[in-house]
Amino acid sequence: MESVAQRIRRRALVATAGVALAAMASVAASAQAGEYHVYSCRTPSGESAPADGWSGSVAAGSAFDSYAKNTCAEGGALIAALGDQTVHIAYTDMATWAFEPLATETISSATVWRGGYLHGAPGEKASYQFWLAGPAETKAFDECIYSLECGGQGELGQPFSSVNRLSVPGANLGSHLYMNASCGGGMPGNECGNSFSDPNGYAAAVYLFAADIALEQNEGPSAGNVGGELASGPSVQGTSDVAFSAGDPGSGVYEAVFSVDGQVVQSTVVDENGGRCRNVGQTTDGRAAFLYVQPCLGSVSADVGFDTTKVSNGAHHLLVSVIDAAGNAAPVLDREITVANPPAPGVPGPPNGTNAAAQATLTARWKSTTQESLTSSYGRAQTITGRLTDAGGTPISGALIDLLATPAYTGAKTVAMTSPRTGPDGRFSVRLRGGASSRTLRLAYRSHLGDALPVATRTLALRVRAGIALSVAPRTASVGRSIFFRGRLRGGPIPKDGKQLVLEARSPGSGWIEFDVIRTGARGGYRASYRFKFPGPADYQFRVVSEPESDYPFAAGSSNVVGVHER
Repeated sequence: MESVAQRIRRRALVATAGVALAAMASVAASAQAGEYHVYSCRTPSGESAPADGWSGSVAAGSAFDSYAKNTCAEGGALIAALGDQTVHIAYTDMATWAFEPLATETISSATVWRGGYLHGAPGEKASYQFWLAGPAETKAFDECIYSLECGGQGELGQPFSSVNRLSVPGANLGSHLYMNASCGGGMPGNECGNSFSDPNGYAAAVYLFAADIALEQNEGPSAGNVGGELASGPSVQGTSDVAFSAGDPGSGVYEAVFSVDGQVVQSTVVDENGGRCRNVGQTTDGRAAFLYVQPCLGSVSADVGFDTTKVSNGAHHLLVSVIDAAGNAAPVLDREITVANPPAPGVPGPPNGTNAAAQATLTARWKSTTQESLTSSYGRAQTITGRLTDAGGTPISGALIDLLATPAYTGAKTVAMTSPRTGPDGRFSVRLRGGASSRTLRLAYRSHLGDALPVATRTLALRVRAGIALSVAPRTASVGRSIFFRGRLRGGPIPKDGKQLVLEARSPGSGWIEFDVIRTGARGGYRASYRFKFPGPADYQFRVVSEPESDYPFAAGSSNVVGVHER
């Protein structure tokens, strides 16, 4: 009697063997790949499960009573069977169930629980058979052939019986698993008999009661578009969020994992995908298990909250990662944060710095002047320096100084800036970027993190002249000809209806004369023109001036000066 492998045409064997070798090479090359389990038909606890990833079929030309049935929802099995109502033709009649993972994954291990039985009669020229195979249909690792005195395997009435359990050998893993029932043996065209009076109506049947299939995914997720309070806030409290978008080419985006100082403190499922993206557990290797081959969404936009009360107040290293269902990870956020949750009523928080004191002296000044108010050109960075000591002059080191800024326009909200930390001598410095607007800056020290009221404060003011860019073309003109002004008001926010600007001109060495008033667009851009009315020759200088307004947070400022010659 021929083996199963010998019954399939050599051409099919060569083609599928190539696929299997490629799949196994991929597995061998990926030592860092993630894995997850998929349960089919039943979970390890015996609950009914879908048979996602499995597809049933009967061979073209099979008799009408060839079956690929799915009764998993009723607590049954996947069934590949040939009926007993008619004879079946060797190498023609076959029923199959095939499992196929996603194109980005391979089967790394699998355990199945199966059982089956066969009928036959003495002297038949063909024989009923069933077999399990992978990664090609020709590579059998479990088979039963009636003519070889195998009338059945397993305990059909006890799905999780030990005799039904079968671990798939490593050589049969890769791209597919198969379960088949067929008529074979002898010469093509021979017949397997019928009329066996089987109570189920089958002459040959194989049942897959359950499967635990581990899938390996080599390529992991990616993340971007990161925002939220955790991404930018100088200090955080309560539940703070991180927003991001993420994608995954295989099992899908599963969890956002929050690690603080190297320890995982929170894992949150990003999107349960209607319940599919939910770990059903019951594994022995600690990996996640699901009921679907692609359990989670391939792309998500998420806004995930992190409960900062799970960690102590003070400075911490926060790492937020996104993982796919296979456990592959991608970084979302990696930064230092300061947790400043208010203490319980009547209970002070941790001391704010070494030598923290309820009576403290906080000094702060501009590096370039001793005055509390500083006027600066647009685009020039400025630095604040200061020192913190207790009442006796002892430095308070490692303390956080709150820094709040209120922009100088009507209705502006006070915002928290990055909090400086004092050094060993109690000194600190803060550098304000060059594009900052006019603002009031308030520095404060709290003796305990989370205290409602500070024990020492200082206030500084920054006035920034408006920055304006101007270009004029042409630079030489004559009477009756026009020159064109173009430029941009820098810094913001720009008022919704634009900002008023004044165009001025002079002869070199004389006073400036206003000759036009224009308004910028919502983004600060402006254009204007001027036509010469009197003959030259003459030289002129032009500039653009921004005057103070309550809805624009910059002091008066003027553009660069541009010279024009009139012929």
